[in-house]
Amino acid sequence: MTDLDGLLAFAARSRLAGGGFGYLGADGRVLPDRPQETWIVARMTHVFGLAHLLGRPGAHDLAAHGVGALLDGPLHDAGHGGWRGSTDDDAKAAYAHAFVVLAGATATTACIPGGRALLDEALEVWQRRFRDDDAGLAVEEWDRAWTTCADYRGANANMHGVEAMLAAADAVDDAATARRLRGQALRATERVVHGWARERDWRLPEHFTADWEPLPDYNRERPADPFRPYGVTVGHQFEWARLALHLRAVVDDPPGWLLPDAVGLFDAAASRGWAADGHDGFPYTLGWDGRPVVGARMHWVLCEAVAAAAVLAEVTGEPRYRELARSWREHGERRFADPRTGSWHHELTPDGQVATGTWAGQPDAYHLAQMLLLDGRPVRGSVAAALR
Repeated sequence: MTDLDGLLAFAARSRLAGGGFGYLGADGRVLPDRPQETWIVARMTHVFGLAHLLGRPGAHDLAAHGVGALLDGPLHDAGHGGWRGSTDDDAKAAYAHAFVVLAGATATTACIPGGRALLDEALEVWQRRFRDDDAGLAVEEWDRAWTTCADYRGANANMHGVEAMLAAADAVDDAATARRLRGQALRATERVVHGWARERDWRLPEHFTADWEPLPDYNRERPADPFRPYGVTVGHQFEWARLALHLRAVVDDPPGWLLPDAVGLFDAAASRGWAADGHDGFPYTLGWDGRPVVGARMHWVLCEAVAAAAVLAEVTGEPRYRELARSWREHGERRFADPRTGSWHHELTPDGQVATGTWAGQPDAYHLAQMLLLDGRPVRGSVAAALR
């Protein structure tokens, strides 16, 4: 079985001497031709913050290394504020900023030096630049100087925004601020899950116009895009289901739809996704007719399926969820686990061969670490709060 300490040892190899973390290849070495990317640095900082909460040796220094890079490294835009997408990309994306908030929140909870300063700055940027109070959701992307906002809107960035707001609420000291952040997370989840997904028989649209009109044909010509794929993204349905349960655990007077909607979204992903093409596992995406579009198996999709099943088992006590978590985890250990690195292959063909159609190498440890850490733990707003 995949071991957390082995995974952390693998992840530690992403440390860059000049600050931050790099993108790991299949051999566990940083790919030299990749720029430094904000989402990688922030997610690794979050993982090492979680590891420090568990008392893992060396994790404190690695988390502090990441916090320092996000506060003062080349990705941080001292002139205009916020964080560039990478050292090669000046755009300011909600997806990357959500992970910076998450990194700051986990570092704050774990008492990592600079964590609170990072959280405060990242939250301020999120609220001022990305949060659209009228829509109850986040806009997608700005240029470097914050002068032009892209017309595209996306559910993926908002999903990670919900995760980030829940983690930030668990990390801040002020109860009123925590309630406000959880309220924002609830409103976004209500629009996406209780609105668009429920209205479409649990087929979650991902892509929207600036007025939040769904774009069902978006990226039909680029269906395997790593962040904006065409169609129904199975793994995101599992993630949204799990986040609805984290919300239910912490909001005041949680609305009654949170649990049944989580179950509906989870069951749809599980029943429509598993072996949809006749091969065990979950395809990356399905069409609106339920047929596979991109059949590649992504490690993160299986990780999120296992994590959602484990959280549902904890919340409901129903044995079927525990059994699904167990059987899917065993499938992952047989197919995805890489004993050479201690991590999982990030992409496989439907019949289990290592593939690189969407993802090269084994970039980071975020999904797999959270899958390992959520199993059997109490459900809180964030993983960090459950460990604390």
